[in-house]
Amino acid sequence: MSATFDLELVSPEKLLLSRPVEMAIIPAAEGEMGVLPGMAPMIVALKGGVIRVQEKGTITERLFVLGGFAEITPGRVTVLADEATPVGALSRAAATARVKEAEAAYAAAATSATAEEREAAMDRLLAAREMALAAEAA
Repeated sequence: MSATFDLELVSPEKLLLSRPVEMAIIPAAEGEMGVLPGMAPMIVALKGGVIRVQEKGTITERLFVLGGFAEITPGRVTVLADEATPVGALSRAAATARVKEAEAAYAAAATSATAEEREAAMDRLLAAREMALAAEAA
C-alpha cells in the first residue's frame, strides 16, 4: 500500500473532503504544487485553480478553489478555501458571467483605485478565468 496523508478541504459552507490520499496537486500562489506524505510543514496561499486528488495512482477528484490557504504538515493537509466546487458541478454560463463581472471591475479599478485594489481586482479576474477554463474542461 502506498503512503498517504489526510487531506481536508473546507469551504465557508461545509467540509467538502476528508480522507487519506496519496497526493494532492494544489494551485499555490507561486505555481502548482504537488503535496506528498512527509512534506515539510508550511502554509501556502492559494490562487484560483483546480485541486487534483490522487489515489491508487489515479486522479480521483478535481475541485475548483477560488483562493484561500493550505496548511501542510507531514501527515495532514488542510485546505481552507474561499470558495470550492467540484469541477463537474461548475457551470459554463456562471463562469463566463463571473469573468465578465471581473473584467468590468478590473477596468474600473485600473483608473481610480489604489495599487492594492487593482491587484485584488486582477486576482479576481485571473481566478474567474481559471474557473471558466475548468468549466470548459469538465
